[in-house]
Parts: sequence; C-alpha cells; structure tokens
Amino acid sequence: MIDFRMRWPLAALAVAAALAGCASAAIDENFTSVQRFSQQRLGADLRWLTSDEARRQAQADVDALLAQPLGPDDATRIALAYSPALQALLFEGAASAAAVTQSARLPNPVFAFERLARSEAGARELELTRSLSFSVLDLLLWPARQRLADYQQQAARLTLASNVVQAASDARVAWINAVAAQQSLQYAEQVKAAADASAELARRMQAAGNFSKLQRAREQAFSADAVAQLARAQQVARSSREVLVRALGLSDAQAAHLTLQERLPELPASPREEPAVAKEALDQRLDVQLARGSLEHIAREQGLTRITSVVNGLELGVVRKSEMGLAPQKGYQLELPLPIFDFGDASRARAQANYMAALQRTAQVAVEAQSQLRESYGIYRSAYDIARHYRDEIVPLRKTISDENLLRYNGMLIGVFELLADAREQIASVAQSIDAQRDFWLADARLQATLIGQPMMKETTP
Repeated sequence: MIDFRMRWPLAALAVAAALAGCASAAIDENFTSVQRFSQQRLGADLRWLTSDEARRQAQADVDALLAQPLGPDDATRIALAYSPALQALLFEGAASAAAVTQSARLPNPVFAFERLARSEAGARELELTRSLSFSVLDLLLWPARQRLADYQQQAARLTLASNVVQAASDARVAWINAVAAQQSLQYAEQVKAAADASAELARRMQAAGNFSKLQRAREQAFSADAVAQLARAQQVARSSREVLVRALGLSDAQAAHLTLQERLPELPASPREEPAVAKEALDQRLDVQLARGSLEHIAREQGLTRITSVVNGLELGVVRKSEMGLAPQKGYQLELPLPIFDFGDASRARAQANYMAALQRTAQVAVEAQSQLRESYGIYRSAYDIARHYRDEIVPLRKTISDENLLRYNGMLIGVFELLADAREQIASVAQSIDAQRDFWLADARLQATLIGQPMMKETTP
C-alpha cells in the first residue's frame, strides 16, 4: 500500500502528462499548415488519402482530369492529390510528428518491488520493500523538452513542405519535357517525310539518267540520318512520357488514357523583372526558415546545457518497507550523480561549438539562397531572350525564305531539291525553337522552386 504522501508527485506527473499533448493533434496541425502553404505558394490543393473513400474519390478526380488533354496545372494537381510517392511522404511526416510528440512526454515513473524471505530456527521471516520513483530533473526540464518538440515539429513541417515543392516541381518539369518531346517528334516525322520524298526523287532521276551517283548518295544519306533522328525522337518521347507517368503515380490503366496538350504554353508577354523577383521575401524560403529555427533553438538550449552539464540526473522516490512482526517503515530516497570525474566542461564546450556552427551555417544558407536566386533568374532571363529570339526573328525569317523559294520554284528559277532542302532547314529551325521554348519553361519552374526554397540545381532532359 502506497502512502498518501505520494499523491503530490503523482499529481505533478498527471499534470505534465496532460500538458504533453496529443499526437493526432500535432499530425493534423502539421498537415494543415503544409496544405495551406501548398494552396498559397503552389496554387494546388494538397490531399492526404487516409481512407478508402478518399482514395476512391482521388482516383475518380484523376480519371476526370485524364479524360481531356493534360495541362501543366493539372499535372501538379494530380501529383499533390494522388501520387503514392507523395502520400508515403505524408504518412512518414505523420510518423515523425508522433515520434516528436512522444519525445516531449516525461518518462514513466518506476515501481520497484523487493521480497526477501529467510528461515531461522524454524521461524520464517518475510521482508517486503516497495518504492515508486521518478526523475525530478526531467520534470524540471519539461519546459525545455517542450521547446525542443516545438522546434522539431516546425522542422518537420518545413521538411514536408519542401517535399511537396519537390513533387510539384518534378511533375511540372516532367510535363514540360513530355510535351516538348511530343512536339519535336512531330517535326522529326515531317523531316523524315521530306527526306524520303527527296531520296525517292533522286533514285528516279538517276534511273532516268538525270542525276549522278554522288547526288543520289547525298539525298540517301540525308534520308538515313532522318531515320535515325526520328527513332531517337520517338525514344525521347516515350521516355519523357514515362517520366511523367511516374511523377504523377499513374497506374497502367490511367497511363493508357493519358493524353497531353499539343503545344507548350506561349511565352509570356514580358519576363519577370529581377528587382520584383528579389523582393519576393527571401526570408520566406524554406531552407532559410529551417536554418534560422535551428539557430534559435540551439541558442535557447545553451543555458540549459550549463545546468545539465553539472547535474545530469536527479531521482526522487517514496519507499514503504514491511517486515514481519515490525511496524512498516516509510520514507523517501534521493539519487543524485556527483560531478567528480565529469565536471561538464566538455558538454559546455560542445554546446558553444554547436551554436557557432549553426550560426555560420545559417549565414551560409543565406549566401547560397541569394546566389541561387541570382543564378536562377539569370538562366530564366537568358532562356526567355533566346526563346523570344527564335519566335520573333529566326522562325519568321525562315518562313520568309521558304515563301520566296516557293515563288522561285513556281517560276522555275530553282529545282525541287533546293525547295526540299529549304523545307528541311525551316523544319529544323522550328524544332530548335521548340527546344528554346522548353528551356524557358524549365527555367521558369526552376525559378519558382528557388523562390520557395527548393532549388533545382540541374534539370535533365531525356
């Protein structure tokens, strides 16, 4: 039987346990925060499929989007509302939030029971000892434990938000590459058709004695190159499509219904200006927030280290001891490690070094954020200028040349082979314009991710 004097520690433990918080509440709060971030910064709704009904609804929504040609925004919506890879990250984030909630709770009190029996001169004596103990130091440091849990929950939210940004960026980049590859394939087919016509005409003219063997070989060589380019374009289109399927997490049946828009979006009327881009709250970048949160937490915990480096344990317990034939003994026990061999100087030095490391790391994150923003904007602006140059200068000039050559052909000033060669050059210019347009939209996606704090240091095209 435990003495009534034990009520005060039990009450303290009950209050602390109640204040430790609920794991499900922390999980919901983290998800709601990231969902709000997704709506504000990405323009897409993040959905967490936690039930069979939610999964069925998500699949129906995806099927509805796939019933029409898929656009870039639709690809982002599917990635954030259906992709199994992102759903796995959401569940992993929930597991991390629950673990952090558990870490903020006090350790359970320890109950010990001891039974000693001995027989002497035919008499049997029994001695029972019962004790209940808990860590007083853990109770005193509970506010610090809560601060640590708050920081870890904040870090978990920022990490999850970063994963969401990455998923959205991957989906958009995959869509851009897939549509560009599809457009390039169409022009490769046109080049192949023109090359086949030229090669067939050369064969017939040689057979009629109007073409030399060298002239025919040149046309055949171009036709052979066009075949290889077409095969390469077909493979790039297939690979790009499959990358998009994986980014969206589509099943085989859904992938079979996937159709893409025929063309990439047109270039914007004007590019974003660098001052406006730089003004977009660099402090709101996820990596900057995470670094600053880590620095603030380490700074707060330095004072705590000065205490725990000397006193790293304090146990208080109540004891009741019963012995046959004697009145029960009641009391308490106190355990306190003595700082004889370890005076805590190493712990304090480590805490100071960790703080300075965090300070320098935060400064480096800010430097890298500014540099990445300048680099991303430079790539964005040059890509825009190049794409606009192809659209406004090169492609129109090629069309003008083609129109003039057609007039010259109708006037019998040039032959059919010159006309076909000019058509091939015009098609090649259009294909290069598509590549430039694709590079611009990739640069735009990179700039958007850099502003949020998930820099895409390298975009790969199949």
